[in-house]
Amino acid sequence: MDFDFSFFLVIATFVTGIVWGSYLLYLKRVNREFIEAEQPWYVEYARSFFPVVLIVLLLRSFLVEPFRIPSGSMMPTLLIGDFILVNKFTYGIRLPVLHQKVIELNEPKRGDIVVFRFPKDPSVDYIKRVIGLPGDKIGYYQKMLYINDKPIKQVSLGEYQGAKEDDSSSTPEHLLENLNPVEHSILVDNTQPILDGDYIVPEGHYFVMGDNRDNSNDSRYWGTVPEQNLVGRAFFIWMSWDLKQGGIVFNRIGTVLQ
Repeated sequence: MDFDFSFFLVIATFVTGIVWGSYLLYLKRVNREFIEAEQPWYVEYARSFFPVVLIVLLLRSFLVEPFRIPSGSMMPTLLIGDFILVNKFTYGIRLPVLHQKVIELNEPKRGDIVVFRFPKDPSVDYIKRVIGLPGDKIGYYQKMLYINDKPIKQVSLGEYQGAKEDDSSSTPEHLLENLNPVEHSILVDNTQPILDGDYIVPEGHYFVMGDNRDNSNDSRYWGTVPEQNLVGRAFFIWMSWDLKQGGIVFNRIGTVLQ
């Protein structure tokens, strides 16, 4: 199982809080005042780290969480090496580690870029775009998307001019796809096999796809994403790193995702 940083933060907050709180209760019981120079080393560490880990836990669990893009499945919107921020409260407030929703807020909209726990292995986080909402019929034929039997408008921008994910000799086609109201870029590689099919989105689930349509492991292969697996909505690129371009890619920093 992958390392769960949220679990570590919860344990660290609990341990440091107990140590620091117990020491204060001890001083009160023996009628002694707190003197920083006299505190044991473990109390000093607990007092120093408790507010830090508590703040990080609250921010990361309920406000925003950083993620790094490890693959090219969301090209050209997201590139390998992009560091993004994810809004953790937009789809409801959830308890850390348990992932139990305690406050209902918004629901995902078509076109949202979402981070979720992979249904086949919840220890792994995935990022894709919401295509189908509960009750929708999704069709994918001849590399064209259909929602409730209506074709989704695509406008070709010619060959993709950006950096490739690998050293493949084929150059994908760059298109604009209109999910109304979200218009976004996708890549289609016409040299790759065609994957056709119809899909009905169950209640409480979402159909997701990568923008790099022919290089994305998404709902076409393993099914829909349950609502309880949602982590949050990606909204901002705060850093981008590409050794092929010499390190930091400054023109991607500050990009608002849509």
